[in-house]
Amino acid sequence: MDPLTYLSQLGGVARTGKLLAAGYSRRDVARLAARVQQPRRGIFALPECRPEFLAAVLNDARVTCASAAAHYGLWLRVAPGSHHLACNHGHGSGFVRHRTVRFEAPAGPPVAAVEDVVLHALGCLALPASAAVATSAMRLLGVPRELLADQLRADRSGTARSVLRELDLRAESIVEVDAIHLFRAHGISYEAQVFLAGIGRVDFLLEGFLIVEVDGFAFHSGREAMRRDLGRNNAATLNGFAVLRYMPEHLWFEPERVVAEIRAALAHGPRAGR
Repeated sequence: MDPLTYLSQLGGVARTGKLLAAGYSRRDVARLAARVQQPRRGIFALPECRPEFLAAVLNDARVTCASAAAHYGLWLRVAPGSHHLACNHGHGSGFVRHRTVRFEAPAGPPVAAVEDVVLHALGCLALPASAAVATSAMRLLGVPRELLADQLRADRSGTARSVLRELDLRAESIVEVDAIHLFRAHGISYEAQVFLAGIGRVDFLLEGFLIVEVDGFAFHSGREAMRRDLGRNNAATLNGFAVLRYMPEHLWFEPERVVAEIRAALAHGPRAGR
């Protein structure tokens, strides 16, 4: 394999030692130096290399926590302002340091194992971001809750244990994770992913009569989806349910309005016949 291709498989950046360990000769490495950038002696990087990968190799570390969420397809609304790196040394600066690495990282780009990524997120990120990363890792990648809990027995892991224990794995998107966080923060009881006869499954049901739907970015992506959703709304009304619908922007930028409307609907009570 051409060393340039191999470098691309590593995420576009690698140290000389990595290339030599893969079987390339020092002559191959010298030729590579004429074809790519060298941000530091002994480090080779493609122009399109992602900045977090470059930061990891420059600091002899691995990308983790919020910086690794996109690599694994985990839910995270806001990209981190600083690189989150896992390393077992105290050198370097300008990044968020995560010292404890528990799992063997996969081959390829310099990214920590997904289990470490989630553990670091649970102990580092605020809610609901930490819950979103962990929930998506369990739902999308099958990371076991028990495995994570077993790694969080230390006294200093109390916050992470609490977040892990309270995860609601019925959430099917980051928007639903955020809705659950909003409900809990304001003492609003809810049932998630409830099937209602004649209506279908709804995102949330509050006090047995108020349906709350949170629509993701693919909402009404076609006429058929719109027709189906209108039919569900009409069926809910005919069956005596109240319905509130929200887009992600409402939850993220107008949470007070969402809470006020939900409380007003709950105060009004169920419709006649329910």
